[in-house]
Amino acid sequence: YGTRSELFFALLQRLAEERQRKELEAATRGTGVTVSRTSDNQLKMAIPSDISFDSNSAYIKSQFRPVLNSFVTSLKRNPNPHVIIIGHTDSTGGDHINDPLSLNRANATRDYIFNQGVRGPRIQTEGRGAREPVASNDSSWGRSKNRRVEIFVAEPQ
Repeated sequence: YGTRSELFFALLQRLAEERQRKELEAATRGTGVTVSRTSDNQLKMAIPSDISFDSNSAYIKSQFRPVLNSFVTSLKRNPNPHVIIIGHTDSTGGDHINDPLSLNRANATRDYIFNQGVRGPRIQTEGRGAREPVASNDSSWGRSKNRRVEIFVAEPQ
């Protein structure tokens, strides 16, 4: 940081990021959602399938809405972050089903956020299909872990 004003701005940004992380952790406590910080300093929310989407569906479950509402409140308070929503599936069904399904889940999440009044190009979506499993697809437990949505939040650089 070259100047005092740059240092001050960086400190304020870091405090806002930390406040947002704490708010999201408190809002998602007990839901199965995990909130963490990535190695490149993004905030990551991992939303499991048991509260987000049924198998082979991109319709948002009612249990997911309060989590998204808390996230929307956080975004309204801090309008600068860039958001990437990534949908994932298990390996059942093949890429021709899983790729569009994972993107549809990410888009459904984005559309819910848009409908709550947060708009703009700062929210992007991606579908990764079954290409990034977090558990083995050999069991129903593992497949349920792989059906998820991840939301990444990063301050603009």
